[in-house]
Amino acid sequence: MLFLYTCKQAHQKLSEDLDRQLSLTERAQLKIHLSMCRSCSNFGTQMRTIRSAMKQMAAGKSSDQD
Repeated sequence: MLFLYTCKQAHQKLSEDLDRQLSLTERAQLKIHLSMCRSCSNFGTQMRTIRSAMKQMAAGKSSDQD
């Protein structure tokens, strides 16, 4: 049975999703939460943006160099 994540749990799952593939149940619960919570959706976008910027920086690239 699915239960709704709290924002704290959603933040944890968004972070875990960057490092491992979430299970089907975890993804479903997270998707439900994100569909109802704009703050957590924004947090997820920010986490992905930061991860991308850090990867570019580690590769010696800058988003200014286009």
